[in-house]
Amino acid sequence: MMRMTVLASGSKGNSTVISSSRTRVLVDAGLSCRELLKRMALSGEDPATLNAVLITHEHQDHVAGLGVLARKLGIPVYFTEPTHRAWVRMLTPRKTMSYAQWLEHVQREKAARANAATGDPLPGVCDSMSAAVESSGTAEPQLDDPDEPESSAPTKADPTFLPAVEYFHAGAQFSIGDIDITPFTIPHDATDPCGFVFSAEGSRMAIATDLGYMPPNVKAALRRIDVLLLESNHDLEMLKDGPYPWSVKQRVLSRVGHLSNLATAEFLQNDYDGTASFIVLGHLSESNNAPELARLSAEQALVNHPTLLGNRVLLAGQSAPLEPICL
Repeated sequence: MMRMTVLASGSKGNSTVISSSRTRVLVDAGLSCRELLKRMALSGEDPATLNAVLITHEHQDHVAGLGVLARKLGIPVYFTEPTHRAWVRMLTPRKTMSYAQWLEHVQREKAARANAATGDPLPGVCDSMSAAVESSGTAEPQLDDPDEPESSAPTKADPTFLPAVEYFHAGAQFSIGDIDITPFTIPHDATDPCGFVFSAEGSRMAIATDLGYMPPNVKAALRRIDVLLLESNHDLEMLKDGPYPWSVKQRVLSRVGHLSNLATAEFLQNDYDGTASFIVLGHLSESNNAPELARLSAEQALVNHPTLLGNRVLLAGQSAPLEPICL
């Protein structure tokens, strides 16, 4: 038996449990550890039986409780390598210096090299450089490479410490226990965002949220799916008239933003193959959408295909877990 339990879905936090009879994977940890454990208990999911955490991308609403939860349960976390690096950078304070301090450092380095050539190295260069970095609170320019991994070994006091890290690559299938997982690239404004197809015991489930449009690779990945968690983020008119600043509205509407009800309906009407027993609409905006609008839009798209009338449309919310879907 496969089971999908959506613990939360929306801009304030996302997390879903995918289970087979022998393996249990948490997809994203976008709530606090305390809240994730609470919602698992409400859904009848035992946190102690989780085998791993799988991350779609590094945005806060998908990783807010990741470190604390993984350390508490002692389980591995699966990322793409770029997503892991982005998450580490997000949690690691960067030491910076002002432009004046940088110029002074460059000049002292030149003087040090000149003196070294004559056998009389200039004293205090390293100490001066260290003091300049430590005392600076400005944001110009960073001299260290943000993609360079930290050289010191992490400790549990380090917020980026994880019990174990495993890397996967979009397009390359891998397995956690008896669940086969196929990650696919999605168009979103993150470092290396992915959706997933999960296969076990003859059933297939998919998660495809946080994507600005439906490219061919995503449409192909979402074929022959039994349970589909699909984004239906906003109503176009509500977003345009809503409270967000124009810059945020542009981001949401962009090709690396979020799917509207209309875009989701167009996919269901024109490209969806009708195999799913359940379609779960997720990542609904609380400010720019209404559950009844998202459901109506999807159901009207499905009505146009008589063979799809057996599909059941569910809504995943932000404030409470969705009842587990079992196959």
